Amino acid sequence: MSSESRVIKAAQIGMLVNAALAIVKLVAGIVGHTYALVADAVESTADIFGSLVVWGGLHVASRDPDEDYPFGYGKAESVAAAVVAMMLLAASLGIAFEAVREIRTPHRTPAPWTLIVLVAVLAVKFALFRRTSKIGDETGSTAGKADAWHHASDAMTSAAAFIGISIALWGGRGWEQADDWAALFASTIIFYNGVLLVRPAMHDLMDRMPGSDIIEPVRAAAASVRGVLGVEKLSARKAGLVYYVDIHVQANAELSLHDAHELSGVVKSAIRRNVPRVAGVLIHMEPFKRGEPTPASQTSFSA
Repeated sequence: MSSESRVIKAAQIGMLVNAALAIVKLVAGIVGHTYALVADAVESTADIFGSLVVWGGLHVASRDPDEDYPFGYGKAESVAAAVVAMMLLAASLGIAFEAVREIRTPHRTPAPWTLIVLVAVLAVKFALFRRTSKIGDETGSTAGKADAWHHASDAMTSAAAFIGISIALWGGRGWEQADDWAALFASTIIFYNGVLLVRPAMHDLMDRMPGSDIIEPVRAAAASVRGVLGVEKLSARKAGLVYYVDIHVQANAELSLHDAHELSGVVKSAIRRNVPRVAGVLIHMEPFKRGEPTPASQTSFSA
């Protein structure tokens, strides 16, 4: 199964689970007189749309390059991640607004059985987060990681609701708003996660240089090719789940145009073989600039 397919399948599963959880939490929140559960249901509903966005973004990103988009549609994955992060930010503000309104409105003490609902929800969401996060890390999908943290934010809301309801039940009369304060606290956590998620998505959209985990293996792969005497410049950008590399390679100035072209092909193969996440390599061949003569043993090359 391809990386895109794994993330899409995770998004589909998450969407179905969140739909069921949203209904359960909404009904339990209304019947059990706890706004924290209602807020949790809102978060699950946002997760549904988040999974839909991830699904759609990865579906577009998996398309093959064409004349209009010669570098492919990979940026759709980053756009999806940014949209999911913005949805988290919007959901946090909505929950905070409603929590403040509920704090100022007297209401009944939450029903004790709502705690059982929250325990079940926490177990499901934690399992969903771990599975989605693992897939996101293994595939390098920014949208997949955003979807995973959307699940984590939902779990945080549920945990805050559990604490708030427990305090309200333990404190008795006068502590009815404890679950509303819990919802308000959860909204700040969700907002913080949204900020953390929007940053890598924007980095991908703005073609920020990837970290050493990508750059150094690429540099090492190029330098390991016989005939390569130096790597002068190296840049890369992410498009979806893959990277495109632009590299300046120095070689013997006496190489013929044909040999230089052949050497560039060997370098490209070495990079893609050693760093599978690199989908495209643009190589600029340049003469070796050091004044010392090139050893005869390095005038030929091989993979």
